[in-house]
Amino acid sequence: MIARIWKGRTLASQADRYLDYLLATGVYDLRTIEGNAGVYVLRRIEAGKAEFTFVSLWDSLEAVRRFAGEDVERAIYYPEDKDYLLSLAPKVLHYEVLVVPDRVAG
Repeated sequence: MIARIWKGRTLASQADRYLDYLLATGVYDLRTIEGNAGVYVLRRIEAGKAEFTFVSLWDSLEAVRRFAGEDVERAIYYPEDKDYLLSLAPKVLHYEVLVVPDRVAG
C-alpha cells in the first residue's frame, strides 16, 4: 500500500470553505479511481493559517499513476485551488504503508 501526502495552507477564515471544496473535488475524484484505498484530510489551525494534510492511500504505485499520471510526484491542483491556497507546492511525497489499523500492510 502507498500513501500519497500533500500539504497546503489557507487563511483560517477560509478553512471551512476550502474543506468543502476539497470534499467536492479531490476527495470525491480520488474515491472513484480504481486502486484508491481511502482518503484522510487533516487540518491544523494556528496563527491565522489553516494547514491541510491530504493523505490518499493506494493499492500500488500503478494505482497512483491512474490519478497522477507518469510523474507521480507532481502535485495535482484543481482550478479554484489558487483562490484558497497561499502557495502551490509542486511536489507530493509517497510512503510505503507498513502498518494499518488491525493488520500489517503488505
